[in-house]
Parts: sequence; structure tokens; C-alpha cells
Amino acid sequence: MTQNIIQNTTQNPTQNKIPNPTAPLSDHIQQALQTAKQTQDKAFITALGRGMLVLSVFEQQQQLTHQQICDKTQLPKATVSRLIHTLLQLNVLKRDSNDSYQLGKNLLALSNSWPVQDMVEQSMPLLREFAQAHQVSVNIATESEGEMRYLACYRSPARLAVNLTVGSTVPLDKTAIGRAFYVAQTPSMQQQMIDSLPYPPVSDEQSKALTNLAAATAFFEQHGYTLSDGEYSPDILAVAVPLYDSIEGRYTHSLNASVPRASWDAQDYIDFIVPKLQALARQIEAL
Repeated sequence: MTQNIIQNTTQNPTQNKIPNPTAPLSDHIQQALQTAKQTQDKAFITALGRGMLVLSVFEQQQQLTHQQICDKTQLPKATVSRLIHTLLQLNVLKRDSNDSYQLGKNLLALSNSWPVQDMVEQSMPLLREFAQAHQVSVNIATESEGEMRYLACYRSPARLAVNLTVGSTVPLDKTAIGRAFYVAQTPSMQQQMIDSLPYPPVSDEQSKALTNLAAATAFFEQHGYTLSDGEYSPDILAVAVPLYDSIEGRYTHSLNASVPRASWDAQDYIDFIVPKLQALARQIEAL
């Protein structure tokens, strides 16, 4: 299988692991505080960062005592007391009758005003620019009943053998975009997708699909992308990466870039497009 021999020499394998989508928000804020201290970032307001840290520890527990907040933030008791006092005055924290704390109405009002954001819709200008700049077809898809359904498509000037449009479906196991979605999911979600594959149970088709998905997982862990080199269509070479939606807190889509196989050597294409595709994914995730 081509997947087993193609290597991306531009990748550092230690950087290819998917970030843990279940990591607490407080971990990220702690890291930001540490980084600001280490780099002596004079523009960084430490007190504000610590206030955000206090709020972040309520992400996984609705009510916390003063001591629990100290334990979770690792801040001194006096600092926590001043932060709690300020947050109470701003109504972003409130004190319960049992002397514990929970998020206040002003913070909840602010969160409710957060606009409904659609990753796919907001990414359209980026996809168009990417396709035009690099002469590739670029697409976003998500899993639906064991297949991948295309939600956004920008085609390159080069004519592809398979004409995919919004709403088209492609196999989960044979395509780079399907494999990228699969490798980013939790084991329970992966099993649900396997159960939904459009193949008879205990069939040769299902067995081959499981082999392909296992190989794709190992390949992604080493290289940081997935590949389909003529496996879905003999005329298409494609690479893909998963997309993380911070609003939903999980990997909800995947992103691919494809070209006619006749136009590129596989390794040359990988070296050219994979770093750019990974950078595009980070841009989309930051929207």
C-alpha cells in the first residue's frame, strides 16, 4: 500500500499527535501564564490571566469552595480571595448559601451572546484562496452514516476524474478525507463509524475497510496527515487532516487537498502541499 511507503520528510513525528480535545481549559490558561512569565511578556496582564484561570476551573464542576479553587488554580489563598472578591463584584461569580461559588449571571449572559459560528461557512474565503493559490481541489467533509459527506468544495482548474460537489458522499475507509476524520475520533466514536460502514458484517469488504483504517491511524500518528493514492479513484491523489471545532470541543470535520495523479509524483505533492494544508487547518480552527 502506498500509505506504508510515503513519508513526509518535513514533519517532526513528535508534533503529529492530535491535541487532547478533553484537556481542561484551565490547562491552557496555566500554560499561557507560564509562557508569559518565562518570556517576560510585559504586555500580558497577569492579574487578568489569573482571574480567567479562576473562572476556567468551573468548566468541569459547577460549585467550588474557596479551598477547591486554590487547589485547582495552584494560586495562593490571598490571591484567590482578592480574585473572588473582584469577580463577585462584577457578578461573574456568585456565592451560594453553603459558602461555595458558581458562575454568575453576567458571565452566563456573555456566553449566551456568543454568535452561532459555522466552521464551514466561515472557511469559504480561505478555501477559495487556497485552491487558487496552489492549483488544488480543497474540500471539507464530515461523517454521515459511515460515509463522508462533502460540505464545501473548491475545485482546481485541473479536471478531476470524479466530480464531487456539496452533498456528495465518498467512502470513509478509502479516502484521505474519511481516514483523517476517523483517526481523530475517540475509540467509541470510531466503533460507531465502523458499525455504520456500508458493508455486510464479517465480509471481505468490511475486513479490508478495517485494515485500511488501522493502517491510516498508524500512518497519521507517524506523519500527521492521511493519504489516498489512487485507492478511491485511480486518477486522484489526496491528502487530508482533521479539523477541531473549539466550540463543540471535538473534531467535527476533515479537510483535504487533491490533484490528478498524472500531474504529480506522490512524494513531491506531499512535500509541497501537506505543510500548507496543515497551516490552513489551523487557520480554519482559529476562526
